[in-house]
Amino acid sequence: MVAPEQLAGALRPAGTAGSGRALRSPAAIAQHLVRFVTTNPPGAEAECVGWVRDLLADAGLETRLLGDPARPNLVARLPGRGLEPPLLLHAHVDVVPVTGQPWTRPPFDGEIVDGELWGRGAVDMKGHLAMMLAAVLRMSDAGERPRGDVILAVVSDEETGSDAGARLLVRDHPYLFTGVRYAVGEDGGAELGLGDHARLHPVVVAEKRTCWVRVTFRGPGGHASRVTGPGSAVGQLTRFLAAISGGGLGVEMTPVAHRMLTDLAAALPPGMGARVAAFHADPTDPGALDGLPDTTARYLRSVVRHTVSATVLRGGTGTNVHPAEITVEVDGRVLPGEYPTSWFLDQLRARTGPDADLDLFVEGEISPAPRFDEGYDRLVAALRAHDPAGTPVPVLTTASTDARLFSQLGIQCFGWFPLPAGAPVGYRDRLHQADERISLAALDFGADCFHTLLSGRSHPHVR
Repeated sequence: MVAPEQLAGALRPAGTAGSGRALRSPAAIAQHLVRFVTTNPPGAEAECVGWVRDLLADAGLETRLLGDPARPNLVARLPGRGLEPPLLLHAHVDVVPVTGQPWTRPPFDGEIVDGELWGRGAVDMKGHLAMMLAAVLRMSDAGERPRGDVILAVVSDEETGSDAGARLLVRDHPYLFTGVRYAVGEDGGAELGLGDHARLHPVVVAEKRTCWVRVTFRGPGGHASRVTGPGSAVGQLTRFLAAISGGGLGVEMTPVAHRMLTDLAAALPPGMGARVAAFHADPTDPGALDGLPDTTARYLRSVVRHTVSATVLRGGTGTNVHPAEITVEVDGRVLPGEYPTSWFLDQLRARTGPDADLDLFVEGEISPAPRFDEGYDRLVAALRAHDPAGTPVPVLTTASTDARLFSQLGIQCFGWFPLPAGAPVGYRDRLHQADERISLAALDFGADCFHTLLSGRSHPHVR
């Protein structure tokens, strides 16, 4: 476990850790990470974060632990040559629970079977972190110095809001990220549900913003044997659910969705590409995406609208009693851009009616618009260096990650999980699911891509 005196932001000099030279392959690193039980809640990430700290310190990196001793965050730095701004890599080590899931193999044993590493976190995101660590260690061992410093932030608590993790670092220790222009973190690497129809390498350039709202409807109660009037709580709820049944709010084509759909249509085989192009031209056409897999169609429809999904319903005291109050919790996801909370609530109220009470209980940060400049170009070049036949595509993720927090420091954040194209099962099919696992070949591919990114060798203007 991490000793309390190691926290409070104390810098640990390079080269003072114990032995860790044998751990260099991404598979070995990922296997060790999976074996730490960091289920959140409660988290208990200290032992895992401490292990990563020792691994990096032994390789010569300066490391620093910050935050709660039971839930620390690690910030490590690989010095560069000062020729460009520092690059931030960030990853979380907490994982979602396994309770109630029918696992075939023990979720924290880290077994390797038929070329795959099994275990909770293999995909989200300990396998991803292992790629980053393997690349950083490869550079350090070889005495390679990147053009700019590489900062690695290994954080706690991403799965339940990031209060003990990235939010703490951004709020209390922003100086650690001074000068950082680009960051690479979670997400990306999905095949968009298209399987082997195209060799796609999605790169997340923007995220939706979370707005969770508790909506309360009130009306006259009474005996359920009698019909109710139009003002009943059930009647109000019914009208609201019907109003959002199409996915929430209206369709809107943002600049990032325009770029994404343009590139995706060009990358797909002609038949599929024509369907995406038709959807791009008229995203309100319900038949535009006919012929595409359902998961793909639902995803594409989600990136052109502010979605509102009813998820939790509470109300009623007995089967024979009309409820006088019903509460529904809705998961709102707002498209990237300057959409203030007041605007979103006004749009939602137009669908609830004037008498409902709206309580915003989770509000995500507004991320800046993406820039398609050198940062994106380098990610694309690194992918093409290892898969020349693949096509990198910029995408919008419908969820949110710690990027929403690091972007508050003016950092352009990308979700980049470099995976070999054509895998029989997409990584999203294993995200938060039983039997989560990742292939060793994917870990090697990702580590190689990260090494190329950090070394700058794929960029035509870098020497």
